[in-house]
Amino acid sequence: MISDVQLGICANILGIAMLMLVVLFHYLSANQKNKTDQIIYVMSSQPRATGVQPGPSFSPTTSPISQRNFRYEPARSGYTSPGGYSTYSTSTTADRVGCLTAVRMSAFAKLSRFTRRLVHIRQMDFEFALWQMLYLLIQPSKVYKNFIYRKRTKDQFARDDPAFLVLLSLSLLFSSIFYAYALGLSKTGFFTFFLWSVFVDCIAVGVVIATILWWVSNRFLRKVRDQDVEWGYCFDVHLNAFFPMLILLHVIVPILYPTLIDSPSFLSVFLGNTFWFLAACYYVYITFLGYTALPILHKTQYFLYPISFIFMFFVATLTAGWNISKTALYFYHSRAEPHKFAPQHNGL
Repeated sequence: MISDVQLGICANILGIAMLMLVVLFHYLSANQKNKTDQIIYVMSSQPRATGVQPGPSFSPTTSPISQRNFRYEPARSGYTSPGGYSTYSTSTTADRVGCLTAVRMSAFAKLSRFTRRLVHIRQMDFEFALWQMLYLLIQPSKVYKNFIYRKRTKDQFARDDPAFLVLLSLSLLFSSIFYAYALGLSKTGFFTFFLWSVFVDCIAVGVVIATILWWVSNRFLRKVRDQDVEWGYCFDVHLNAFFPMLILLHVIVPILYPTLIDSPSFLSVFLGNTFWFLAACYYVYITFLGYTALPILHKTQYFLYPISFIFMFFVATLTAGWNISKTALYFYHSRAEPHKFAPQHNGL
């Protein structure tokens, strides 16, 4: 029989090997993406065949005084934003992005349009939202190509269709059924657990994370001056990264909890903590892909640094024998039905 110590050594070796593979894959992906972004950025800064050229051009008859008084403006990002200029236009009219004309809208107008579509089901594209959910699990980088296309056509990176948010809420509703079964929740406890999952775990935490990353991206990672990162896009990145976590932690963990995870053995600790480790790494990776897809940002490899700390925490929990899944389910149960965990006061 293999002892717990031997299993612990094997688990640590396996974890280190997984971390090395993940870091290597991220490093190769980041380098390839940075090279592609540099090529796109250089191509977008090139002068067009017609119209005003962004660089200086002097005729043979231009006087030296005119050349000295000429003021050269560096090329911008090539993407337009409300109130900004593009590489292809020097006027205050609607900028042209590619072959289409950008529609200028304020942030309030975009939010109003999103809210209006939220109450009109026929205007939601649920088929495309399902496609995004599928590819977030198998090929998340493909999802962000659509965000770039939306920026070129609708002048915004963030989603203008609330179908993804609606389907994510429905996924939380159905996944709460698994937790209700695993924890033995009542109908009231199930409803409370669902409300906590949607409005606190998903939306409230997402608002905090999106706000922090929005400020960090615009303050430290932006490489152009005529374009900024939209807060709505940061929240969309959180929703994208949250969905795989939902599948791992709200579907697979409660299904395996009664038989494989709810046990004092090391294998149960390793299995329960591994799901949380994979979910956290997947969240960080999809977040990294989301901000790397923006051509206006640089040094986005910083978003991968939390994986090292997550791995060290994962090894520490295995060494200490702390089953994170058991602790999480106890916390979820006490949050959904707090009256069952309230201290009992015996009268004299």
